[in-house]
Amino acid sequence: MKRARCVLLPRISISRLPLIFYIILCSVPGIFSTKNVTLGSIQIFKTHEFLPRKPTIYFYCKGENKIILPDVKEKHFFYTFKGKESWQPLTELTDNKCKRCGLYEMDRIKSDDVFDEWELCLDDFIDGKSIHFKEKEFNATFICGQCRAGGVVPVVDSGVTSSSKSGSVDKKMNVVLVIVISALVSAIAAAGTVGAHKYWQKRKREQDQARFLKLFEDGDDIEDELGLEQI
Repeated sequence: MKRARCVLLPRISISRLPLIFYIILCSVPGIFSTKNVTLGSIQIFKTHEFLPRKPTIYFYCKGENKIILPDVKEKHFFYTFKGKESWQPLTELTDNKCKRCGLYEMDRIKSDDVFDEWELCLDDFIDGKSIHFKEKEFNATFICGQCRAGGVVPVVDSGVTSSSKSGSVDKKMNVVLVIVISALVSAIAAAGTVGAHKYWQKRKREQDQARFLKLFEDGDDIEDELGLEQI
C-alpha cells in the first residue's frame, strides 16, 4: 500500500506588521507629512554690531542648523527671494508641531544678538504666506506653498501672544495622539487574534496529518504481520 504524502502548508508569519503600522500611521493626517518653509522677503531696520562691518544674519530653529542669509547686509533695504536659493528652505513644519525659531545676528565678541524669537506654526500661514514683524528690528514674509487656506495673511507680532492658538494646537495634538494610539492598539489586537488563530489552525493540521500518517503506518504493520502468518 502506498503511503500518503504529507503536504505542509507554507508558514504564515506576521513579519508584515511593521508595514501595516506604517500604513496606518501614514493614513493619519500630519504624522509624517512635512512642509517646507522658505523666506520670501525681509527688511531689517537695525544691526547690532558696534564695529563698522557687514552683519551676518541667520535664521535658526531650536535643534536644527543655522541658516545664514548671505545677501542680507544693509539696513532698510527690501530683499526678495525666489525660494530656490542654495540655503533654502529655512525649515520644515508638520501639522501637529510648532517650532521655536528666530532671527539672529552673529557677534564676534559676545553671544549672538537676537532680532526676535517666536513659535513658528502652520496656523501662521494663510494662502501660503505669513508675515512676521518686530518693531524697530525687522519685517519678513515666510512662504509655505503646501500650507494653503483661505483668508487674510496674518501679521505675527512678537509683542502679542495668542493663547487660543496654543490651545488649538494642543487639541489637535491630543486628537492625533488618540487616533494613533487607538489605531496601534486595534492593529496589535487584530494581529494577535489572527496570529493565534493561524497558529491554532497550523497545529490542528499538523496533528491531523500526524494521525493520518500513523493510520497508514499501522495499516502497513498489519499487512506485514498478515503476510508473515500466511507464509
